[in-house]
Amino acid sequence: MTSPLRSSFSQLPATRSGWWAVGLAAACVLVFIINLAIVMASQGNSPSQQISLPNLGILVLLLGLAGGVLGLIALIKKHERSWLIWLSLLLGVMMLLLILREFLPAH
Repeated sequence: MTSPLRSSFSQLPATRSGWWAVGLAAACVLVFIINLAIVMASQGNSPSQQISLPNLGILVLLLGLAGGVLGLIALIKKHERSWLIWLSLLLGVMMLLLILREFLPAH
């Protein structure tokens, strides 16, 4: 049987840092969907009718990275093994790869 501070793969996170990681990852996905909806809605307008809309891409990257870092902390220090922690870690790695891709030279 697992201790209260540990979770197995099929369970929900058992620690506060695990839940923060999942919450930040969910916020990242939500802000990404909102940003996508805003961009899609503004593309149909003519250039004279377009308003200046904020790009939430940096917020998406920061939320994804923060969720990934907290997921890594929960995984290593708190021994979390929940599938939601692994998803937040995967999202953090994807955001890190997106950032690294911007700084690496092209072929």
